[in-house]
Amino acid sequence: MEIILPEDVKRIIETLSKAGFEAYAVGGCVRDCLLGKQPNDWDITTSALPKEVKSLFRRTIDTGIAHGTVTVMMNHTGYEVTTYRIDGEYEDGRHPKQVSFTRSLREDLRRRDFTINAMAYNEQDGLVDLFEGQQDLQNGVIRCVGEAEERFGEDALRMLRAVRFAAQLGFSLDPATASAIRELAPTLSKVSAERIQTELVKTLVSGHPERIRDAYEYGLTAVFLPEFDRMMDTKQNNINHIYSVGEHTIQSMCNIRADKVLRLTMLFHDIGKPLCKTTDEDGMDHFHGHPELSANLAKECLRRLKFDNETIERVYRLCKCHDYRIEPERKYLRRAMRKLGADLFPDFFEVQRADVLAQSDYKRTEKLDQITHNEADFREIQGKSECVSLHDLAVNGSDLIGLGIRPGKQIGELLNLMLDEVVENPENNDKYYLLQVMLPKNLEKWEKIEKK
Repeated sequence: MEIILPEDVKRIIETLSKAGFEAYAVGGCVRDCLLGKQPNDWDITTSALPKEVKSLFRRTIDTGIAHGTVTVMMNHTGYEVTTYRIDGEYEDGRHPKQVSFTRSLREDLRRRDFTINAMAYNEQDGLVDLFEGQQDLQNGVIRCVGEAEERFGEDALRMLRAVRFAAQLGFSLDPATASAIRELAPTLSKVSAERIQTELVKTLVSGHPERIRDAYEYGLTAVFLPEFDRMMDTKQNNINHIYSVGEHTIQSMCNIRADKVLRLTMLFHDIGKPLCKTTDEDGMDHFHGHPELSANLAKECLRRLKFDNETIERVYRLCKCHDYRIEPERKYLRRAMRKLGADLFPDFFEVQRADVLAQSDYKRTEKLDQITHNEADFREIQGKSECVSLHDLAVNGSDLIGLGIRPGKQIGELLNLMLDEVVENPENNDKYYLLQVMLPKNLEKWEKIEKK
């Protein structure tokens, strides 16, 4: 199969070739082209040493010079050009102690993780596939180059990468590769939380988030997310459920769009259930208080995996309110928007729908109809700009101070009493009405509250 190289990549390869060096596009870009996908990045491997690469191009950046990588800038785009290399001994299961450069393409390709990532291409030689990567692509198989134990012993993160590639491509794992993961799974503890986070997110937002089940079955989640293992082991004998907590979690992730926050929310929304499970005298399981506990545990896990604060806070809020029930009347929805924050609601509805679809058929139609009804009400509330927060209130603290009310706690109390009224009766969000009618009443209420 012919691969169409971008002009900049062709120019880099031709420049190196004319200078007497070998050069090929390599790795993921070749794999993606063979799959009919547009590569995100183009990497180039060459027999030229870093100093020789630098001498041939006008603008280069030493992005990884110790490991042989020079970034060549072409038309404001960077292309990583890496010298053929042989990795030395891996002492920590993450990084080679040293690397040595080689003039052999075969030696460079044989150190790579999977056969589908160990192919190279240039227009002169065509596809260089020394380890049957193209056949594995055709068969839908993730297989290590050489001995799987050796590849995973070099870098333990490759075990999670195998699961991630399987999820992204819809492939299966070669039996020997899967067996090696089961054996070496505990060594994943040597890998940093940041690197694990990256692979986890890529798995979750793939077309097959259910492949996290593979990570569980191979023993990987036991290392970086043991809470997930507890969910997989927790049954739900309840009329609303047909799956264990873990399987329900997996199904719910499949029911929501491939957004990082939403998939993480579904991963964690019931993570507290194993710790608050009770069984009544009829053998029915209950999980009272699990939303708040799940939210707190989600925050702990996300911090442990070094997620950013914005993601942590969003997932925390969605987990905490995922089971929040809203009565079928718009005033109740406005109350919920005030309590939870209106910004949460588009995601909130998606989370609730994914949760219901992963439950039993019991009252499923009624539950889904209620969510749809609430969504319609939400759009109408937004369309009419009905007030659900102090920010939307027709008056503010300055208005009250202008009427002689001293700054302090009383200002906030009075504004919140007005907001109570407006949430119940949106038509009353009028500055004259609030200041001339509601304010005297609220001053009287506030005084009574203070006396208590």
